[in-house]
Amino acid sequence: MLWSFIAVFFSGWLYVDSCYRGPAWQKWVFKPVTLLLLLLLALQAPLPGPTGYLIIAGLLASLLGDALTLLPRQRLLYAFGAYFLSHLLYSLYFTSHTSFDLYWPLPLALIIVGALLVATIWSRLDELRMPVLAFIGITLVMVWLAGANYFSRNTAASLSEYLGAGLLLLGNVVWLISQYRRRFSVDSAIVAACYFGGHFLIVRSLFI
Repeated sequence: MLWSFIAVFFSGWLYVDSCYRGPAWQKWVFKPVTLLLLLLLALQAPLPGPTGYLIIAGLLASLLGDALTLLPRQRLLYAFGAYFLSHLLYSLYFTSHTSFDLYWPLPLALIIVGALLVATIWSRLDELRMPVLAFIGITLVMVWLAGANYFSRNTAASLSEYLGAGLLLLGNVVWLISQYRRRFSVDSAIVAACYFGGHFLIVRSLFI
């Protein structure tokens, strides 16, 4: 099991490093390799019942989304659909063991983050407005459910899920802003680190 974690970390590090320094081919190789290694790692986990397969399905949907982003821009609609499905499956997994005790500062903060993000990129989205809005919405719901789970259970596994969901949200915020508003020098590296770290922490929760 230790070697599986080492392989995931090494591949993830090469992926993040290639996003920061290049070369470009290394990024396109190690992104799917890292996700496939995470998928294999999840398959080795002691899944907590049938709901554990929702994480595996979420990883597969995210892998499909990555493949679709390599196609022409008109296929980006389907990529957002795949990422939406990935976060929906994660949300369903969190729902399966979440106590819905209302901790109002978290949803309030998420609503503010979502509103600011939409206001920042809305004018640049054109025909992708509704898909992107739906994607942002399900991502915020995913973080809320993971947060509700952590604040109600306060376990190491729920913390790992919450941090993982939060990193996926942060990575998508940076990605959407850099894609539709303004690029900056290390945006790709930040997105890559959050993407890898988010999925890894969610998979890690299966082992705790």
